[in-house]
Amino acid sequence: MIFYHKFEVRWSDLDANKHLANSSYVQYCAQSRMAFMTKEKMGVTQLSRWGIGPVIMHERYSFFKEIYADQTVIVSLEIDGCSEDSSIYRFLHKFYTPDGVHCATAEATGVWIDMMLRKMTTPPDDVVEAMNKYKSPETIVMTREDFKKLPFRPDNVDPAEFTK
Repeated sequence: MIFYHKFEVRWSDLDANKHLANSSYVQYCAQSRMAFMTKEKMGVTQLSRWGIGPVIMHERYSFFKEIYADQTVIVSLEIDGCSEDSSIYRFLHKFYTPDGVHCATAEATGVWIDMMLRKMTTPPDDVVEAMNKYKSPETIVMTREDFKKLPFRPDNVDPAEFTK
């Protein structure tokens, strides 16, 4: 199953080139995920009751066609990767015009965290069931090892470097 969420592109969503700004793609994906979670009865109120929250660890985008002001854009959501216990997930988003033209693709990898402990956790069965509905036959099984394959790792520096 695929979830779809529709947006009307506003003037404030544009960049200096008068097309959809990169930051707007990020916001549209985040709003699509929240609309999906609300539809599946795991909105902000329910997440608070469960004491969990979704955290995006990595996002990447590919852009194919510009999107302009006053256009309608439809953003899809499906689960294309998930750990067996659903603590790790990867959302796949595609941006379409109403006539079906594919304008961009985004991939967002994240985890569920316990809001008190601030550590990764397994979500309740209701979340697992909702996420399972949006998996495809191509959905891969993810593990903690997948985080080691992400392109960036923490690389701290000596704060004295900032004053040179």
